[in-house]
Amino acid sequence: MNNTIFGYTEGQIAQFGLTFGVGAFILYMLFIVLNLAKESKAGKFGTFILFLVLSFGMLGFLAKNLIQWVLGI
Repeated sequence: MNNTIFGYTEGQIAQFGLTFGVGAFILYMLFIVLNLAKESKAGKFGTFILFLVLSFGMLGFLAKNLIQWVLGI
């Protein structure tokens, strides 16, 4: 019994979904933060603070992927 779907293992499909699915979700959240900044008329400094604070967790996810890529894990 071959445990592959279209030639990919379950682990490969899960990794693909995590990387690109969460990546797309991050882009959507950045759009939401930008929309929030526009609607609240936050100005340049307020927009910077919104992106800094609300996007800090996303930076951790991206850093994790970068570290794994550099170390070859």
